[in-house]
Amino acid sequence: MTTPIGPLILFDDDYHMYVLQDQASAEAWWEMPDEYVCGFDALARPLRMTGEPHQVALELSGDEPAEADLRRLVADHYQRFLHGQVPPRASDLSEFVAGLPVEGS
Repeated sequence: MTTPIGPLILFDDDYHMYVLQDQASAEAWWEMPDEYVCGFDALARPLRMTGEPHQVALELSGDEPAEADLRRLVADHYQRFLHGQVPPRASDLSEFVAGLPVEGS
């Protein structure tokens, strides 16, 4: 399987969204694997997280994009946590992902 393409879009156990620049920065930033629920790379391919606290690893869990799931979870995040803001409305996936707020930027 290939390497995830950044940015990576990760969701915690409260379904709060985190957009991290690439695999290395996501693995360095995320501390507790049991708080991870799901994630996607920039091509909307699903990710799985393995490892121990402070030593997580992310890998693709499949090659098939799950764009509808990604868009639904992003919309849910905006509705729950970013009141008054709307998610990117781009129909093109790369533009949609590029419009997401990256952590630390």
